[in-house]
Amino acid sequence: MVDTRISVHDVTFHGESFDDLCAHWQALGVTRLSVIDTVLAEPRLLEVVTAQGYSVETVYHLFESTEALQRVIALAARVGARVVYMLTGGRGALSWEDAAARFCSAIAPCLQQARDAGVALAIENASALYADIHMAHTLRDTIELAERAGIGICVDLFHCWTEAHLPALLDQAWPRVEMIQLSDYVLGDRALPARAVPGDGTIPIRSVLAQALAGGYPHGFDLELIGPRITREGRLQAARRGCEVVSAMLSQLAGGR
Repeated sequence: MVDTRISVHDVTFHGESFDDLCAHWQALGVTRLSVIDTVLAEPRLLEVVTAQGYSVETVYHLFESTEALQRVIALAARVGARVVYMLTGGRGALSWEDAAARFCSAIAPCLQQARDAGVALAIENASALYADIHMAHTLRDTIELAERAGIGICVDLFHCWTEAHLPALLDQAWPRVEMIQLSDYVLGDRALPARAVPGDGTIPIRSVLAQALAGGYPHGFDLELIGPRITREGRLQAARRGCEVVSAMLSQLAGGR
């Protein structure tokens, strides 16, 4: 039985059809969905969400303009999505500080729309390999930018587990954290994006889950499983195993084990 707090990000099945996604959601037994913004344009999405009793936890959006984000917020509200989380767009030749100011100014007109729609806005931390489309590459920088912008945070553990003073950073972040994304890393893996199924590697997933629960984190846990290891195992099989492992961790933590 999959813990009801778990979702599997649709990027795990990137390139597959909407019918395939629906089949995967049912096969995995999830009740929460984490989708890419392009899926919001699927006419059948609301029907499927309503018929199956799904909740749309997060919508990923690559920020490009105020107007595009406003459209995504409206579509997200239509299916009852809880969060739209973003990559910020690249900074180009700007300093980090100037790029942060530009991003905050660009999304400011969207803040009230999102509040009125009941949709939270957030940004995630992502590798510097994505500097062409993002500017928050450490959890520390993500916290600072989220505080400046007045929005939430999506913690991608894969991209911050090696940071110094991680427990203290997470404690600082909790009031703004809207989602925690999970995957693992096997030491020495250089085959980017090098993600592994939770439990297969060295990331301290269980301790982060324990800290989140002890800190009163009220939201879900999203599995983002991409890369050669996932492809070799089979994307659906890897996702199913990840759901089982994280469900077991959450059950053990609930039982005090």
